[in-house]
Amino acid sequence: MTSPRTIASSLICCKEDIGGKKMRWRTFMLQRVLSPNFLLLSALLFLASVTAAIAQQPLNTLLVDVDHRPAISLDGPWHYLVDMTGANLYTPQGEIRDNTYALNQHLDVSGPTKPAEYNFATAPTLNVPGDWNTQDPTLFRYEGVIWYERNFDFQPKPGIRTFLHIGAANYRSHVWVNGKRLCDHEGGFTPFDCEATQVLHSGSNFVVIAVDSTRLVDGIPALNYDWYNYGGLTRDVSLVAVPAHFIDDYDAHLVSGTSNKISGYVHVEGASAGLPVTIKVPEAHLATTVTTDADGRAAFDLTASSLSLWSPGSPKLYKLEIAAGQDTLNDDVGFRDIRVEGTHILLNGKPIYLRGVCVQGEAPYHSGRVYSEKDVDTLLAWVHQLHANFIRLAHYPNDERMLRAADRQGIMVWSEIPLWQHIAFDNPEVYTKADFMLHEMIRRDRDKASILFWSVANETPNNPTRTEFLTRLVEQAHALDASRPVTAALNTARLEGSTMTLTDPLAQVLDVVGVNEYIGWYQGEPTLADTVTWDLPQKPIIMSEFGAEAKAGNHGTIARRWTEEYQANVYRHQIDMFHKIPQLRGTTPWILMDFRSPTRNLPLLQDGYNRKGLISDQGVKKQAFFIMQKAYEDGAVGKPN
Repeated sequence: MTSPRTIASSLICCKEDIGGKKMRWRTFMLQRVLSPNFLLLSALLFLASVTAAIAQQPLNTLLVDVDHRPAISLDGPWHYLVDMTGANLYTPQGEIRDNTYALNQHLDVSGPTKPAEYNFATAPTLNVPGDWNTQDPTLFRYEGVIWYERNFDFQPKPGIRTFLHIGAANYRSHVWVNGKRLCDHEGGFTPFDCEATQVLHSGSNFVVIAVDSTRLVDGIPALNYDWYNYGGLTRDVSLVAVPAHFIDDYDAHLVSGTSNKISGYVHVEGASAGLPVTIKVPEAHLATTVTTDADGRAAFDLTASSLSLWSPGSPKLYKLEIAAGQDTLNDDVGFRDIRVEGTHILLNGKPIYLRGVCVQGEAPYHSGRVYSEKDVDTLLAWVHQLHANFIRLAHYPNDERMLRAADRQGIMVWSEIPLWQHIAFDNPEVYTKADFMLHEMIRRDRDKASILFWSVANETPNNPTRTEFLTRLVEQAHALDASRPVTAALNTARLEGSTMTLTDPLAQVLDVVGVNEYIGWYQGEPTLADTVTWDLPQKPIIMSEFGAEAKAGNHGTIARRWTEEYQANVYRHQIDMFHKIPQLRGTTPWILMDFRSPTRNLPLLQDGYNRKGLISDQGVKKQAFFIMQKAYEDGAVGKPN
């Protein structure tokens, strides 16, 4: 019998042939949706429904290094209309309406015909990038549909393709340009690009984007999660022009175990076999020309006489230049080798200890999503003051500015997709979404030397369905990027007598194991850490979450919860405990800064914030910050074994 995986491939292949549409992106995703362990009947029914859905939906692509291409920014004020019921976007059957707000820029509301009941021209504005919750007090707790609209002038050029680039929009987005629906996207933390070449014209144009922040049972994340559901166009929007055949993806990485060999590939969208592609690293005196194959892909290898390898102490970045036909793409990349050997994490062949901290993508002082250089600079300045060399970006891909800054400043990174606790792991469609989000994250950030690990999840339940789901994602991450270890944060260690034991089978498929524990806050008193021993896998362990809540300025004894003194005492006992875990290779306390969360509603102490930050949302450093700072500075935590 033919396997479900083979059937999935042939179904999508046939759809591509019959429809005549380019399906390369979605083919890649769907071919991996089904494992042989799923029932064949379920696989066929699911694939048939997905294929039918794809036939009705506009396709989107994904460009790389948009921040290194010339672009026309569409940031700034956008008109908006609130669609509280969603009735102007969705039919009763849940499909996207043909007759929507997007068809007309604005209407004569006083004309003799049927009166119009919307008008973008007279609507209020929201700033893009930015969430709507923090810009309009009436929208602070709003979850639903908002329509964005703005005008722009444009002059098309012959032989040039133009894409509308959206850095991120939470959570589902539907895009129209000049009344033509271009693409749809699901996922609140990764970019997408809609080709607008055929609908743009000289002079005035308009774009409408309907963004729906409604939480979904089959969404990623799902209904319940511990960060704020900021809705809207939360990252930059721009127009990106490229030649007819353009570089849409590439990889260039140091060959593992070497210090001077670079390997990779370039993909040229629309190219056939034989197109010359030139790759240069001028400062390293490297250059080669290779040709594309029938799929537009060109593999290359380079050997330098010497390279300055990227590391926290020396975050060297090289200019990388790629040319293919009429297109060129330049990037700033670092070359370094990250791998696991036994219980050690090796950076450029040497053991490292990750002195880290978890960082949410919440903006300091004014809250909302991080989207500016100022926000990034503030957060990373605090990381440096902590004497940290590593950040765990929780629990979703952060703004690309964060990764670029980490590259320049020598801060190592854990990057994660938002699979958190209440995911519908038994739903094949949810796996499709997770697979796609993983692909989008890796595709955007593969070029960032600072990223050491891809993480597939945080705090998921230990059961066979979840384990199969995440095991396939780990395999997918390895297939997409074999140059990096894969991790996840587990909260499944259990106290048995005086021993904390982790028997979660997912740990066996991870390269690096993250362990979340809250001894002294959710489990026992702070002194429990003094007597507990740890039975953990013989792999590199990162204590990926630990800590306690305290409101800045709330003081009392070390026995009084919610005080800075209690939080600091938890940290003292944690630091002592870490010395008893021989395979511990990193620590990331939860969390750098207090952040908004809908589940944290204790009046006067939380007031809608998770208060486990070492720093308040207004930049006040708590006592625990200085405890961790001294431990990192003195080497009490953080010496490679």
